[in-house]
Amino acid sequence: MFFVAAFLIFSVAMLGAGYYVWSVPEQEAARELTHRLRGLRANASGRGRSAPSLLRREHRGTFAVLGDLVAWVGVFRRLQDTIDQANLRYRAADIFGLSLLIGGACFAVLQLFGVANLLLQLIVSLLVACAPVFYIVRVRARRLRKFEEMLPDAIDLFTRTMRAGHNIHSGLETIAGETADPVRMEFRKLMEEIALGSQLEPALHLLGRRVPLIDLKFFITSLILQRQTGANMVSVLDNLSQLVRERLNMAAKLKAHTAQQRFSAGLLCTLPLVFGIASYFIKPEYTRLLWTDPVGTKFLTYAIISEIVGILVVRKLANIRV
Repeated sequence: MFFVAAFLIFSVAMLGAGYYVWSVPEQEAARELTHRLRGLRANASGRGRSAPSLLRREHRGTFAVLGDLVAWVGVFRRLQDTIDQANLRYRAADIFGLSLLIGGACFAVLQLFGVANLLLQLIVSLLVACAPVFYIVRVRARRLRKFEEMLPDAIDLFTRTMRAGHNIHSGLETIAGETADPVRMEFRKLMEEIALGSQLEPALHLLGRRVPLIDLKFFITSLILQRQTGANMVSVLDNLSQLVRERLNMAAKLKAHTAQQRFSAGLLCTLPLVFGIASYFIKPEYTRLLWTDPVGTKFLTYAIISEIVGILVVRKLANIRV
């Protein structure tokens, strides 16, 4: 009976979290768009008293009070930068509140299961609560990797535009119109900021903040130097695109040569979890001692901490930066 109740509570909590993460931002965006369109129509017909503001204002989110409470640490700003780099519409305070909700639900489920060790409950709840952050980091890494793969073609397109006699603005506009996402999206934001009155150098620095890639920073630095000194940067950009391609090619070869080692590392990291689940279904009375008996909870806590440390060490050894 306790198992069924815990399973139902955990399932409802996860479904509620999934609905919040996927549906609420879309609904808020739709409501905001409807409000702005209604205001524009009213202003165009002469019935509106004031036009809607065209300034970009930061949406504080539902759990903004939590953000104001611990904003001095700087964690929320870094988390919001990560969310923006992943091109997601969430707010850092909302993600923090969602993590607290998921962690509290997991803690309640562990209480229903009868887990005696408080440290084990806190560790498991903390890991489950970090699931939204792990998802954001994964989306960010995938988007940055795709941007990095498309960057050499964008640099070549910009170089050909410069060779044709166009200026920097025309080259950036060509990238914004002729490439694919996510490169096109970021350079469109850059051109919109320039069109709204921003200077080129601050807009380029903001682009480097949204996409923290070292190759893009080299590209931005070359554009700023060309604007300040008037030098011909076409050959430098040609070398930069070739360098990026060679580095990506080397990274792909290195990934292919280390595929067996990375597979072995993943197998070793997932084997304890698979073995524990299989043992629970084969002999549940033996496995249940790990969270009901005080000595078993100590062993389980040590096993979880050791597994986390081992995964971090293996990940550090397996992920070679080129």
